[in-house]
Amino acid sequence: MKPRNPILMAVIGAAHGIKGELRVKTFTGDPTALADYGPLYDKDGRRFDIADLRPAKGVVVVRFKQVGDRTAAEALNGTALHVDRSVLAETEEGEFYHADLIGLAVQDETAQTIGKVSAFHDFGGGDIMEVEFPGGRTALVPFTRAAVPVVDIGARFVGIDTVAAGLVDDDDAPPPQAEKPQRKGGKPAGFDSSRRPRGPKDAGGNR
Repeated sequence: MKPRNPILMAVIGAAHGIKGELRVKTFTGDPTALADYGPLYDKDGRRFDIADLRPAKGVVVVRFKQVGDRTAAEALNGTALHVDRSVLAETEEGEFYHADLIGLAVQDETAQTIGKVSAFHDFGGGDIMEVEFPGGRTALVPFTRAAVPVVDIGARFVGIDTVAAGLVDDDDAPPPQAEKPQRKGGKPAGFDSSRRPRGPKDAGGNR
């Protein structure tokens, strides 16, 4: 059944071996937690059940029950996999899962859209947000209040401070502007970067 409120959880990559296994990039805090959320679905509602999963460098290698050989696996390269938002535990005001942010527009200090959120990573020093710019170039931005001061899921964007995010040098920064209210769903943001969802933290949490 096609999710009514789909949340992106993973993207299928290249085939792995000859038995239908696939390399899969996940958007869960713990990549192996992908198997904890039940069936996954593509944009057309096609169902994928995980039969086996093991970690690999930067990805997980997955065998889906519906994929029996390398030819079938190769045809799935680039397929996005979703779950319905209802399978994730509810969050409190100002809390969110990383998966909620994948695909949101990224705006700079001038409210110009400069890219989109493409992934989250944790290399041991805290959460890192990957931003994809037009043309496919990407950059890694620390997912902190200083670098990403605005998260507005209702309006489908996050706002970044390009200097704090390391995208421009201080000397290249635009002149200071009047501070604008941070917004979340049309209200002052007020989100607490120290809080996490009450649901499984493996799914990735708040800052």
